[in-house]
Amino acid sequence: MEDQEMQLKVRRVTDKFTESMYVLANEPSVALYRLQEHVRRSLPELVQHKTDMQSWEEQSQGAIYTVEYACSAVKSMTNSSLYFKNIDSLLRQAISMKEQISSSQGRSPHVSAPHAPSTSS
Repeated sequence: MEDQEMQLKVRRVTDKFTESMYVLANEPSVALYRLQEHVRRSLPELVQHKTDMQSWEEQSQGAIYTVEYACSAVKSMTNSSLYFKNIDSLLRQAISMKEQISSSQGRSPHVSAPHAPSTSS
């Protein structure tokens, strides 16, 4: 009986040892399988996120360019105020000269075609 008991204990120990060796031998494979499974599941979603981010980046770059162009246009407009002031001044001078010409023509006799020289003899 002692011999049978000893064989049973030896069998249990060897079975546990074999099971441990099997688990240790297969553990890296299981881990790699789980990693592969995770990558297969998550990769399409990550690719979609990357594509979305690239699209948003392109849209953002376009918006930034538009805003910079608009700012440049506004700065150009503020810098052109000097030109508009000069135009305004020249227009006022032209109106003033026109009024002076009109008033001087109204006061003096109307100049028409030259008269024929009068002959007095």
